[in-house]
Parts: sequence; C-alpha cells; structure tokens
Amino acid sequence: MNTKKENKSSPKSKVKIDSEAVRELANLFKENDLSEIEYEVDGCRIRVARQQAVANYTVPPMHYPSQAISQPLPSPEQADKESAPKDAAKNAIRSPMVGTAYLSPKPGDPAFTSVGATVKEGQTLMIIEAMKVMNPLKAARSGKVSQIFVEDGQPVEFDQPLILIE
Repeated sequence: MNTKKENKSSPKSKVKIDSEAVRELANLFKENDLSEIEYEVDGCRIRVARQQAVANYTVPPMHYPSQAISQPLPSPEQADKESAPKDAAKNAIRSPMVGTAYLSPKPGDPAFTSVGATVKEGQTLMIIEAMKVMNPLKAARSGKVSQIFVEDGQPVEFDQPLILIE
C-alpha cells in the first residue's frame, strides 16, 4: 500500500494558512473595492468573495400566484387591449423593463398602493423584478390611483401600462 496516498487523504493532515497573506488579500479586497479575490500557493487556495446587496429589497422566494401557473399568458398586445382602455393607457405609468410586477414589498405584506389611494410624486408604486434585481417603480406625479392594470406576480413587458394616476 502506498503511504503517500494515505497521508494526502488523511483527515488529520493540516494545511498551514499564511495569516500575513490573508491580511494582504483582505487589504487588497477592501482598498480596491473588489467583489472577489482568489490566491493559490503550493496547492493551498484562498478565495474571498462578498455578496452584493440589492438596495433595501430582498428577493421574494418563488412568489407566483397559482392562476399564473395554470393559465397561459396573454401576448403583450392582448394584455394592453384587455386590461387598459385606449385613452387610459396613453396616460398610464408604463413598465420601464421586462420583468415581474410585485404590488407589495414581500409576500403577505400590504400593497404599496391601491385603487382610490392618493400618491405623492416619487412614492414607490410597485416593484419590478428583472434578473433577480428588485427595481422600484416610483410615481412620476402626485394624484389619485384610478386603475392598476397588473396583478401581483404578473409578468410585464417593456412599455406595458401598469398604473393610472389622475
């Protein structure tokens, strides 16, 4: 039996970590505002990475209403025609991106706004998730919410009418 193989796979073998190298890596990491750094010497690899925070929003865990799963989605043209009258759609706040609309900060929380509510310019109306990034949709003007064209968890297309403020 080869004893070298036994020593390599032995759980008791210890790797000596160069604490000075770790300090230098941490300083480089911090000074250069890196998101990840990796260093390897003699088969000993040190990797340091940080998670990037996304605003003050957390990614909701698979928040999909059951009817969205069981029913086919309408085309963007059908969605515009079915959910928004033509004159209302002209003045509506539209989606700045393709994504998923969420009407509340997280599942179970109250909605940011509702039909009949008065909103102020800059107030968050909903969140549009695109590529796991939560993007707040803010009111372009103050007024009263007269119509919300989307449901919570509904996929939205670019330039789709979302909400009407009068």
